[in-house]
Amino acid sequence: THFSLYYINISDTLPHLHNFSSVRFAGGAVDVEGSGKGRREMYGFTSLSKGDLDLESGTLYPGLSYGENELRWGFIRKVYGILSAQVVLTTIVSSATVLYSPINELLRSSSGLLLFLTFLPLILMWPLYVYQQKHPLNLVFLGLFTASLSITVGVVCANTEGRIVLEALILTSAVVCALTGYTFWASKKGKDFSFLGPILFASLLVLVLTGFIQMFFPLGPTSVAIYGAIGAMIFSGYLVYDTDNLIKRYSYDEYVWASAVLYLDILNLFLSILRVLRGMQSD
Repeated sequence: THFSLYYINISDTLPHLHNFSSVRFAGGAVDVEGSGKGRREMYGFTSLSKGDLDLESGTLYPGLSYGENELRWGFIRKVYGILSAQVVLTTIVSSATVLYSPINELLRSSSGLLLFLTFLPLILMWPLYVYQQKHPLNLVFLGLFTASLSITVGVVCANTEGRIVLEALILTSAVVCALTGYTFWASKKGKDFSFLGPILFASLLVLVLTGFIQMFFPLGPTSVAIYGAIGAMIFSGYLVYDTDNLIKRYSYDEYVWASAVLYLDILNLFLSILRVLRGMQSD
């Protein structure tokens, strides 16, 4: 299981084949019918039906039974519901940290407190993992974990120009939506992203070690932007990898851990993009 402490650097067989029952040619077009669905192909172009664009049509991936598919969709909705609550909590806590100056001043003036808050999420990950299937302790620890990260993110945003924070939010939202949609689509087509695990873990390890070294030998603005861009690519890969795990591998009792992992992916992606934009502004 991978984890990474955000960027204040320190996570039945049914083959999916088209069995065409008939092919009719008419006026330079081909109408392909199979399994009760028709698809029109003309001069090398295929017009997609509504079902091809609907993520919930058909099964999540080849070989999944209808009943299991319904259960899996219920699990996915539950995870994204919790993830949405985490994002809302992060927005509220971070905004309070940015807008309420006494909190921001306290955190900036007390390096010991800020260091504690930096390491607190790592400490909370242990009970979160141990009690992930014990309700309501799992939600309590998830809330504490999210809140502790949100405070630190708020400090970062408070020391960044508002325009850059907004740009990072927009870019992160676009990347998350695009990669999530792509992963669901690719899963329906039978693609698997489990091979990314070892590659991403090795890349993350190098990234964390580089960040640790950076504490003693600070990078210049250009190097910081490059470092952030590499981090953004790694966490984009993790978002695809963990979404694929959500679709295929997480058990139904691991909804809290799945939410925490996806939350870390999104948060790290946001902070990486923020680092890129800050580095570009400093040039």
